[in-house]
This record gives sequence, C-alpha cells and structure tokens, in this order.
Amino acid sequence: MCDLKLKYLLLFIAFSSCIASAQVDSLFIGSYDQKLMIIGFVAKDFVFLETIQPQSEQTYFPNNPARLGVGLSWKNSVLSFAYGYPFDFLREKKFGKTRFIDWQYHHYDRKFVFDLFLQRYKGFYMEDKKRSEPFILSPDLSVRQYGMNANYIVNNKKFSYKAAFVQNEKQLRSAGSLLLGGGIYVTQITSDSSFVYMDRRSFDNFQFGLSAGYAYTWVLGKRWFINGSCTVGINFGSEKVSSFGKQKLEVYPTVFPRMSIGYNHEKWAMSFVYISNITFPSYTEDHSITLLAGKFQLSYIHRIEDLPFLSKLLDKLPF
Repeated sequence: MCDLKLKYLLLFIAFSSCIASAQVDSLFIGSYDQKLMIIGFVAKDFVFLETIQPQSEQTYFPNNPARLGVGLSWKNSVLSFAYGYPFDFLREKKFGKTRFIDWQYHHYDRKFVFDLFLQRYKGFYMEDKKRSEPFILSPDLSVRQYGMNANYIVNNKKFSYKAAFVQNEKQLRSAGSLLLGGGIYVTQITSDSSFVYMDRRSFDNFQFGLSAGYAYTWVLGKRWFINGSCTVGINFGSEKVSSFGKQKLEVYPTVFPRMSIGYNHEKWAMSFVYISNITFPSYTEDHSITLLAGKFQLSYIHRIEDLPFLSKLLDKLPF
C-alpha cells in the first residue's frame, strides 16, 4: 500500500510539472541549449535526534559516512536518478554501526518545489562530555521519518529554484520569491534501553500543517551565485494517524532551510547544496524532541550536447 501511494505521488508531481510550465522574464532567467546533464557528486544524508527534558539534554548522531555517486538529469529534471557508493573507510568504529535507508527526492519546477523523505536509521551514538567515556553508543535506537513538503513559488517568472539547485537554468539578475505551502510528517522512535523520553522507550507522531517563507538568489558576476531560503510553519497533529481527531490536537513548529552556492559555465557547473527539515515530534515548555534531517552535497555537472538517439529514447518516457 505504501509503495502504491508513493507511485501515485510521483505521478502527481510529474503531472504538476507538465502543467506548471510558464513564460519567464528573460531579463532574469536564462536557459541552456543542452537538455542532458551528467552529475558526479559527494553527498552525506543525515538524521540527528535531540531530546530536552528537565535536567537532561541529549543529542544522538548516526555513524553513516558520505557517499560518492553519479546522476543523470534530463530537461527539467523531472526524471533524475543517482547511485551512491559509501566511503566506509571513513566510518569511525568507536561510534558504533548505523544501518540506514535514506531516500530523499527534491524536485524543483517553475511554480512548485517538492521534497519527499523516507528515512530509517538504527544505531546512534551520543556525546557526553561529563563522563570519562565521551561517547555513549545506542545501537538499539531506531528513528523512522516519512514526510512530504511542498511550496508554491509566487514570483516564478523572475525567480528560478531550478537555477539555484539543478543548474539547468541561469539566474541572470538577483531575485527572490515568497513561498507558500505546507507539509506532512510521520515519525516513529523506538529503543530497547538506551533511549527514554518522558518515561517511555517508544514514541510516535503524526503532524501536518501550513508554512510560509522566502527564497532569494544573489547573482555575483556572470557565473557565481548564492541562494538562501527558509520556510517556517505551524503543524497540527497527534500521536498516530489512527488517533487523529480522537485526541486533543497538539501544535508543533517546523523549519525548512536550504542553501546553495554555485558556479556556472556553458558546458559545466559546480555547486554545494545544503537541505534540511527541522521537525518537533514532541514540543512543550519543558519537554521536546527535535529531528534535524537532510543532506549536504558537492556536485560537478557536465552539460552534454544533443545526442539524437538518446534524446528520442528519453522523449518517449511519460515524464
């Protein structure tokens, strides 16, 4: 059932991309002749867990190394994929072992930006400077988060998210845009012994709500740019989806920052991207759980001239 819902969600994103095409102000947004881009990258996905309780504040980190990968982008990056190879030799053995599945999909279109998260982590470590042993292992701690975030780009004729994060367009003049949207998140935290929050070893949360924010790209000369954006929202939810409407609704803040720094050439490009979403599965005056999830990525992009055979093949795809 989950895979079916994900399939329909991706089809909806693709359909929205088709109908969201719009004319742009050519004084602010330019295009490249090449439709196909090959991407090489070094990336690190992450989920950090922080708990705050009376007389106790703890932060849990996963022990997952960065990975080396390659990707392909076609036209508006509606179709994109990547395969990553982890740098296991960088994994610190003293921090224990983390098993994880981290699937993130970030789609930038003319009028909309979509973010999907499917993250499962088991095995964390915690720093404790007050103890003789500075690292405490939590091999049984498991964190799962499934989420979706979407925003409408109000000033889409002058501001291009694609130029900042996909680099298949060019921001010619500095511009920004108001962002309006929202998100939905499902979180599950479980542990046998190493995690205790409000006298509980497991915690579930379901929340959704609205958000608003702003994005801006500074154009520095002919080739450099810096983008920064952030949305802040208010979510409403309960412990589980099944209990929604049957229990008192709780209120949770959310923050979704992202940034990129890049260099554009007619045939190649480079960029550094940071994306994160900050949610609070539990939030009161003296108790809170904070999840910081996201990724860092350093990319090299090579623009490929039109290949007739490959172009015809890719044009037949439904996206």
